[in-house]
Amino acid sequence: MEAILKWVEEKLMPPMAKLAEQRHLRAVRDGIVATLPLIIVGSFFLIVASPPIPALSAKVQPYAAQILLLYRLSVGLMALYAVHGIGYSLAKSYNLDPVTGGLLALASFIMINLPQNIENIGFVLPISGLGGAGLFSAIIMAFFAVEVMRFLTERKITIKMPEGVPESVARSFEALIPAAVIMVIIYIVRIALNINIQEVIMNLFKPLVTAGDSLVGVLVPVLLITLLWSAGIHGVSVVGSIARPIWMTLLDANTQAAAAGSKILPHIAPEPFFQWFIWIGGSGATLCLVLLMLTSRSKYLRNLGRASILPGICNINEPVVFGTPIVLNPILAIPFILGPVVTAILTYLAMAANLVGRPYILAPWTLPAPIGAYLATGGDWRAAVLVLINIAITTLIYFPFFKLYERKLLEEESSDN
Repeated sequence: MEAILKWVEEKLMPPMAKLAEQRHLRAVRDGIVATLPLIIVGSFFLIVASPPIPALSAKVQPYAAQILLLYRLSVGLMALYAVHGIGYSLAKSYNLDPVTGGLLALASFIMINLPQNIENIGFVLPISGLGGAGLFSAIIMAFFAVEVMRFLTERKITIKMPEGVPESVARSFEALIPAAVIMVIIYIVRIALNINIQEVIMNLFKPLVTAGDSLVGVLVPVLLITLLWSAGIHGVSVVGSIARPIWMTLLDANTQAAAAGSKILPHIAPEPFFQWFIWIGGSGATLCLVLLMLTSRSKYLRNLGRASILPGICNINEPVVFGTPIVLNPILAIPFILGPVVTAILTYLAMAANLVGRPYILAPWTLPAPIGAYLATGGDWRAAVLVLINIAITTLIYFPFFKLYERKLLEEESSDN
């Protein structure tokens, strides 16, 4: 394990640290994260429209369509909101006007969603490409719009207003040429050549989305995140920047299916799959370790457990990761990696066999895991039971390594006395 951690620290950490700071990935992360309040609130309207209690569901049914409207205007438009955030963040990283970057990204994305028969468009856009299904298109169009803006700005191919003109007016004129270039290019491709840009991009990324919903697609991010955390890098921040568009696309497909009344949802592994069934107490499922600490004979571990129990219940585990520590600790790094791998396999197989409902609600991440899992699956009590089973399994995995580490600390504490 020491050799593995050394390899992670020396070989894996440097490129991953650079990757975490790559401006385009950072823009994607920031843009999608900015949409989470809308997605969390909007997805709960699915539960309101179809509550898990049959008697209550029957009473709500006549109003379901009106209630779901709020879901469609939030979760159903997630790509529309995300593209502005991505464009804003990317433009800001280049020291360009972020407001202009966000607006040009938004305009580009809307233009590629023009319907086939544009003469009949009126003021209607098809909503199907504006949700999670269009997330990859939103990312590409945000990159395209901001990079065109940067290219022209760096070469001073913009309209400069004299000094004394209000800054907001000057910015508007500076954006005229980039806006014209972007709109003309998209018009030629989408209208003149009749190429469905949205469809092309979606087909390109379809294999990636399919792979992300497989068992291997689940285990790869689990292994990467836990390995990176073991070396002191925020694994979710790095891996999530790459994987979150896939997770959100899977989540959108599940919420669409749930809104349509489907009993068995198409995908297993959107982000709530990891949040509630794997990262119980935080990355590495450290709530189990905190529970063991509470009864430790080591004074240090016992006090750390008492201080960490409330944050752990709310899935905040930095006190444990850095306080125990787990970082660069070959004894505790083993269960930190192994526990999530085992529970990921168990949870995936349980959902693949339809023994437990699949997640489609993005519940607030600070909820206790059984409650979060119950809400994420639309009120499936079996999900809460599975979380408790996963806690028991992970506790058993942590136990021998915890006792070994406890013995080491007890020897150190006795020698200090």
